[in-house]
Amino acid sequence: MAPTAPSPAKSASPSQPSGKSEVSDLKQQLRQLAGSRAPDADDQRRDVFKRVISCMTAGIDVSAAFGEMVLCSATSDVVLKKMCYLYVGVHARAHPDLALLTINFLQRDCRDQDPTIRGLALRSLCSLRVPNLVEYLVTPLTTGLKDPSAYVRMVAAVGAAKLYHISATTCLDADLPAALKALMLSDPDAQVVANCLHSLLEIWTLEAANSEAAGREIETLYSKPVVFYLLNKIKEFSEWAQCHVLELASKFLPSDNNEIFDIMNLLEDRLQHANGAVVLATIKVFLHLTMSMTDVHQQVYSVSHIMFLDMQSYSCSTIILLILNLWKS
Repeated sequence: MAPTAPSPAKSASPSQPSGKSEVSDLKQQLRQLAGSRAPDADDQRRDVFKRVISCMTAGIDVSAAFGEMVLCSATSDVVLKKMCYLYVGVHARAHPDLALLTINFLQRDCRDQDPTIRGLALRSLCSLRVPNLVEYLVTPLTTGLKDPSAYVRMVAAVGAAKLYHISATTCLDADLPAALKALMLSDPDAQVVANCLHSLLEIWTLEAANSEAAGREIETLYSKPVVFYLLNKIKEFSEWAQCHVLELASKFLPSDNNEIFDIMNLLEDRLQHANGAVVLATIKVFLHLTMSMTDVHQQVYSVSHIMFLDMQSYSCSTIILLILNLWKS
């Protein structure tokens, strides 16, 4: 029997990068494209950027191309920006010395005319999570909270909480929580308001463990002006944000029965919401508010029992089982 001929070696496909030689080749191409003004330069950069991201997702160390990637980021192409920001975000934490190279171009992009690029750059800047670079975050965040674009303000509101996790002192010294609260109570965009609320609760809840002042700040979020302001806007919020607002309302202490009925009237239609989490959060508010009103509390309890059963038509079976077990207990 004739020996079996050895199978030819498989060549690496574009989707399966070969390693160091591939990275060296990518660096060379990026250098050539860095200052190119050719009409198709952005298209060529896209192809090379895609290969870099492909290497990165395949587990190949492409940090050697960091400088070249930053040089090629000087473009108005949003897709290129996104890929570059993704690359920078992955490698900055592992290589803080290289992350310093990104500060100038990210700060420049935070001042770009395109609000999409401003928002993406600010998000990437706040995602670097390099303690030595926190001083460069304060000004872009402060400016971002005042940006004319709701998208940028929304990103800045989340970025403030990210800064707190990197350096709580820097966040508090810059008075970002006060700026978030002012924005929450004045911004016309519902998602910006929701992000401000989420960041404030996150910051003050963590800070309350070490500061009595933070505890008092949390109490102001449970005050009547804040709670009623948010409840009056609740229909504008996403389902996720509605649950946050309802959780806040469940900790509000009304001063009289009129306030209780005002809140229940505001939230009555949330009981018919298509999202089960919103319905459950609303019922929680009603049960909390009526604790001192035995007859009304019992009515809410009875109605909620019926609504729990109705939720079987659209809710996850696991959630239904948990609800019924809770009800039996």
